[in-house]
Amino acid sequence: MSEGRRCPGPLPYPGIKGRLVSPRQPEVGDEVEYAPGRRAVVTDIRRGNYYLRTWGNQEWPVQDSDQLTVKRTRAERIAAGDL
Repeated sequence: MSEGRRCPGPLPYPGIKGRLVSPRQPEVGDEVEYAPGRRAVVTDIRRGNYYLRTWGNQEWPVQDSDQLTVKRTRAERIAAGDL
């Protein structure tokens, strides 16, 4: 490796028509995966902290929001009749 070169940060993934976009941040109403195979809905974002809820449980604050992966947006849930 030559001197003076920096390693790139997180690489964005290819978007529509080859444009590079960064991964989407969760929004209220989105279904997210917070652990492998575990899904919940974002119920609130307070002072930058995400709160999740699963069916029949109380909401809880997320310890590491970088681990959240959007599986279905609020709009997709509405279209599927899940909201």
